Amino acid sequence: MYRILVVDDEERIRQMIKKYANFEGHEVVEAADGMEAVQICREQDFDIIVMDVMMPELDGFSACREIRRLKNIPVLMLSARGEEYDKIHGFELGIDDYVVKPFSPKELMMRVAAIVKRSAGEAHKETVRFEGLTVDFTGRLVYVDGEKVDMSPKEYDLFFYMVKNRGIALTREKLISDVWGYDFFGDDRTLDTHIKLLRKSLGPYSKFIATLRGVGYRFETE
Repeated sequence: MYRILVVDDEERIRQMIKKYANFEGHEVVEAADGMEAVQICREQDFDIIVMDVMMPELDGFSACREIRRLKNIPVLMLSARGEEYDKIHGFELGIDDYVVKPFSPKELMMRVAAIVKRSAGEAHKETVRFEGLTVDFTGRLVYVDGEKVDMSPKEYDLFFYMVKNRGIALTREKLISDVWGYDFFGDDRTLDTHIKLLRKSLGPYSKFIATLRGVGYRFETE
């Protein structure tokens, strides 16, 4: 059984989805606009959200953005418009699927099932946590106290390398050769600059990156 949040300003649409979802044994919670959806997600967890794009108060894209700041719940977006721009914008926000109205309720529920199963499989991905710092190697994601951190590609490379080698003293030479490659033509200042940026991105958890004077750095959590 899935817990589904259905968000649409049209009660007819909500009831139609609820009818088919209930028939398949799923639990449905309804929201009439984006603002209500965000508030509900603050208090409850769901396996998936089915959300309309065009709604009063707060549109689906904005609601999705706000919810993603709170929780990582799969989202299937509904829209009466099938423009490529809307789809691209939605996928850039991280939605999982996009269905254009009018739609087949049976097909919708098949898509819901596929998304939830895929999401459940991703729950087994390689993830480590240190206090409020979450590192998702598979998804190449970093969260600080639940907030996703945006880093440059090289920052991600450097950070993941250090975390995977946590507790090990890493010399400057080893970090540069393993992260940048043997053909790197920069100098130690490039490494130091990236460490500085990395510490800024990690906020309170920059404490995990220890400087080893005359040697290099070490990621340590104890």
